[in-house]
Amino acid sequence: MKMTVQELAEACGGQLLAGNPLAAVTSVTTDSRQVKAGALFVPLVGEKTDAHRFIGTAFAAGAAAALTQEPNRPETGGAVIAVRDTRAALQKIAAKWRRRFQGTVIGITGSVGKTTTKEMVALALSAGLRVMKTEGNQNSQIGLPLTIFRLSPDCEAAVVEMGMSEFGEMARLAAVAAPDFAVMTNIGVSHIGQLKTRENIRKEKLHITDRFHPGSVLFLNGDDPMLAALRGKLPFETVFFGTQPWCDFRAESIRLGTQSSTFCYRSPKGETGEGNLPVPGIHCVLDALAGLAVAERLGVPPAKAAAALAGYRSPAMRMQIRKAGDVTVIDDSYNSSPDAAKSSLSVLCRFDSGKRIAVLADMLELGDFSRQAHFELGEYAAKAGVDQLVTIGKQACAIAEGALSVRPGMDCKICETNRQASSFLQAILKPGDIVLVKGSRGMKTDEIVRQLVDSYN
Repeated sequence: MKMTVQELAEACGGQLLAGNPLAAVTSVTTDSRQVKAGALFVPLVGEKTDAHRFIGTAFAAGAAAALTQEPNRPETGGAVIAVRDTRAALQKIAAKWRRRFQGTVIGITGSVGKTTTKEMVALALSAGLRVMKTEGNQNSQIGLPLTIFRLSPDCEAAVVEMGMSEFGEMARLAAVAAPDFAVMTNIGVSHIGQLKTRENIRKEKLHITDRFHPGSVLFLNGDDPMLAALRGKLPFETVFFGTQPWCDFRAESIRLGTQSSTFCYRSPKGETGEGNLPVPGIHCVLDALAGLAVAERLGVPPAKAAAALAGYRSPAMRMQIRKAGDVTVIDDSYNSSPDAAKSSLSVLCRFDSGKRIAVLADMLELGDFSRQAHFELGEYAAKAGVDQLVTIGKQACAIAEGALSVRPGMDCKICETNRQASSFLQAILKPGDIVLVKGSRGMKTDEIVRQLVDSYN
């Protein structure tokens, strides 16, 4: 990026307190340790840290400018712009930079699967376009603006992940990213503790379309009942992808393996072909369909997009098949929710070479729905064919209760910590066993995967 200090001040409605208004700013960061020459440093105020104390450090590292909510605190070394709220100012500046971008922005949202879908959409588009995508899961009110600043003139399409967990958040993100197209993966119960109902979650996520224009398109998962119910009810063009016979872009003849998936696709134009993914699970097929549908709309032939998707690789801690000696570990430890956990269990239960062990930790942010969700997950695990269940955390105890209500004799181990779960697993695992590890990010179940892999390899 490149903007002058004066342009930054005008974009965020700030007051230039010091410095050269014509000085160039070429990057933006909220971390003083990542400041480069010519950067704008945005000090954020958190619950534990007020980054205003690092403004001097940022200038010493070469920052050209800094925002401040503390205009009476003198700072020297570069341009200083006073604003009411540094986070809001960051978003306004990003929105200004977004408006200069001439390419196409595709926003990705949904209760689960956002990151995988973002990766697959970007990969499918890369078969014919120069693509920028969100790094990691930088999808928040801070992460999204920082992603937008990476837009450059040589980029033809940008795929940006947009996550929300509270009322009003998606509208703020849409004001920043102004997506031309958007993909909605599903409406589950993630963050239902804050949003109370799935109807509220759907309503909030639909704010991703707030900045739509006449040429915009919303791509919806037709296999999701909450999204399928929107058919014919929205004031802009919609394209449904899924396995239902009425879906515009659909998958047929699906074959799911333990480490791969294949399917035949059919486009709205009647084009057909085969998709081959090196990852398991029906949810991955749906994510690939989203990529094919978006790619076709942007002029990338489905056959070329499908060929690109064959090279897909799972991001870290998301359905990664790993080895711990002769034991197979399905590392899906990045995060969890009821729908995502059920999808992962369905993959686990496709294995038949050894004992199928599900290690499931607390699913957070479910509010009053928590006990029911955990209990129902246990019921699902028992019915799906899990041989051994290991739970971690107070809320996850209900998973064991649900499983035992279906199969009273099922092997269940209730653990309080990741270390306890790791020790138990190392004591019972035998060659050929398959272990699924899944839990909410706050449960840090990746520790279990790491301990297993390190101890066996």
